[in-house]
Amino acid sequence: MTNGTNGTAKVAVVTGGGTGIGKAMTRALAAAGWTVAITGRRREVLEATAAELSAEGGASIVAIPADIGDEASVESLFREVIGRLGRLDLLVNNAGVNAPAKPLEELTAAEWNTVVAANLTGVFLCTKEAVKLFKSQSPQGGRIINNGSISATTPRPNSAPYAATKHGVTGLTKATSLEGRRFDIACGQIDIGNAASEMTTTIQKGVLQADGTTIAPEATIDPKLVADAVVYMAGLPLDANVLTMTIMANKMPFVGRG
Repeated sequence: MTNGTNGTAKVAVVTGGGTGIGKAMTRALAAAGWTVAITGRRREVLEATAAELSAEGGASIVAIPADIGDEASVESLFREVIGRLGRLDLLVNNAGVNAPAKPLEELTAAEWNTVVAANLTGVFLCTKEAVKLFKSQSPQGGRIINNGSISATTPRPNSAPYAATKHGVTGLTKATSLEGRRFDIACGQIDIGNAASEMTTTIQKGVLQADGTTIAPEATIDPKLVADAVVYMAGLPLDANVLTMTIMANKMPFVGRG
């Protein structure tokens, strides 16, 4: 994987790249030849993942801790990426959190704000810095892939903050795609349904269904399938874009009445 100008590997940033689906994305991008900077709040987790995946071969993986909900921390992250790696070709906005599952009237403002900071403000702040770099570097341009989640279209019960922020990500994806296209900036979204990770361990045991009363186990898929889809999206030329993709467990109760 080269940038077509100086023969060096293309550079990606993956937020939440130290665990779960983000780690799977990082592994797949590195195997495809990308140099990957992974970020998150826990330095020790990032460094362990970088060491593990670098030992598997492929391209270089570097760990750069950051709080994506904090503007100064995000600015520092992208300065360090450019300082260490020279340019940026891909941003994967993957990091996200959820609030405790409860009716919306029982949510606190603090719980709401925590989810908004990570899932929406963080995506905006990282997108903002990436777009600045994409416009200023030579050759100009780059790609952003947002993790929208199936909750970007259809919520689960008792998940108002998560659903609201993921709906917001869809709007930001479209706005970024519109504003970026004349600068060779492509922005797309991958909506993921039931990929197995630390955040989805309860799904196979049983989760609340759409009727608000039934608890039922749901099928999951290997996160590698999601990672492979991200590699495909990332590998497109900048005159092509996957605006939205849904990848999900075929037997999960999403299509239909739930």
